[in-house]
Amino acid sequence: MDALINQFSYGLFFWQLIVLLVIIFLLGKFAWKPIVNALEERESGIADALASAEKAKLEMARLTNENEQLLKEARVERDVILKEAKELKDKIVAEAKVAAQTEGAKLIEQAKREIEDQKTKALAEVKGQVSALSLAIARKVLTTEFEDQGKQEALVADLLKDVKLN
Repeated sequence: MDALINQFSYGLFFWQLIVLLVIIFLLGKFAWKPIVNALEERESGIADALASAEKAKLEMARLTNENEQLLKEARVERDVILKEAKELKDKIVAEAKVAAQTEGAKLIEQAKREIEDQKTKALAEVKGQVSALSLAIARKVLTTEFEDQGKQEALVADLLKDVKLN
């Protein structure tokens, strides 16, 4: 083994050096550029993917904020609609109450007029009966008065017992 280590050949070294330089040149020209380009493309693709992910993250944040804003607006709109509906309901109820009170007042007034009309008719009928009764009494009194004063008084007293006025 010592013999192999001690034998150094300048010719073999020279040719090995030339082959190494040719291989380095060929690798540099044909292999390293595509490998470096592929690595640069991959680095660029990763950077683009990171930028796209950041854009997507920002877009998601924007959409989330927009959705929250829309949700807030929808809640506000819902509250406004509920408030308007309540006001409308209260207005309708109030109008119904007023209409019912007005109708009730009209019915009461109509009933009062009918009662007053019936009362007037009843009084007129009572007056008519009192007039007829008075005329009948007067007729009897006059006919009996011509005959006898004592009989007339007894007849008036008897007729007054039969008639009771309120």
